[in-house]
Amino acid sequence: MLCQTALMSAQLPAISLAAVPGRRQTTIELAQEIEKRGFSGIYCPSLGDALGLCQAIAHVTNTIEFGTSIVNMYTRHPADYAQTAAFIHEVSNGRFFFGVGVSHAPMNDRLGVSTGKPLADMAAFVEGMRKVPRIGDLPPIVLAAMRDKMVALATQIAEGITFANASRSYIPTTLETMRTNSDVGEDFFVSNMIPTCISDDRDAAAAVNRKTLTMYLGLPNYRNYWKQAGYREEMEAVEAALEAGDRDALPGLMTDAWLSDVTLYGSATEVREGLEAYYDAGVTTPILVPSSASGGQLKAMEELFAIF
Repeated sequence: MLCQTALMSAQLPAISLAAVPGRRQTTIELAQEIEKRGFSGIYCPSLGDALGLCQAIAHVTNTIEFGTSIVNMYTRHPADYAQTAAFIHEVSNGRFFFGVGVSHAPMNDRLGVSTGKPLADMAAFVEGMRKVPRIGDLPPIVLAAMRDKMVALATQIAEGITFANASRSYIPTTLETMRTNSDVGEDFFVSNMIPTCISDDRDAAAAVNRKTLTMYLGLPNYRNYWKQAGYREEMEAVEAALEAGDRDALPGLMTDAWLSDVTLYGSATEVREGLEAYYDAGVTTPILVPSSASGGQLKAMEELFAIF
């Protein structure tokens, strides 16, 4: 077991930050506080306007790295994304990372967006971004990836990968395959968005993370990834429940073993030790996605600040 002193001296993780209506100014102030406290980065999910928030962060912070995690490549033209990304990269003095992904077919369907062939579409998108003239330098491009083919594509056309809810025990296998089949250097960006709930009431914290992950269980790409990571029995049970229209059964199908492998929850010590295990697995930039068992986003941030 790592001692508390060792844990507290380790590099602080990055934090996921989303600006929701009514709290946008508070969110920008939170970004300043995150920088002040020495966290390693701020990464903005697609909830709200990730690029808008990143542009604000560029102007109110000075040293912290930040980026999108992620934006959907299908919702804007690559030339439009390129101009905005280059602008934020320049005004932030090179602190910005552009995280982009193909999202998921069910989500794109709800937007009325046609999902094509993910690998070919992503390759064409990145090529299109890099061909836009007279925009200045682009930031590092980071691809949302879970399975080996998209990870491999990222090593060819991008500067990093972002996982989300990845299996901590399976990450070393993914990264070993990646490095065996490519010549990426040690500076290749490897991040993972990790649902995190800090509470001495471990069952309450687990319940929060189960609620967070319910939506992801409805996405075939995630289920296929978790099957590959060793949780086939759990995912097949989930699929049977979804086929029967019984979404209420999903929390009970999320085993403790699976939940502990894809999220962080429990006491401060448990969360810090779990975070160290992600570093040991090869994640260079863990991105904690905080929730609280006793309040909203602001309460979750307070709890996260307190344990570091």
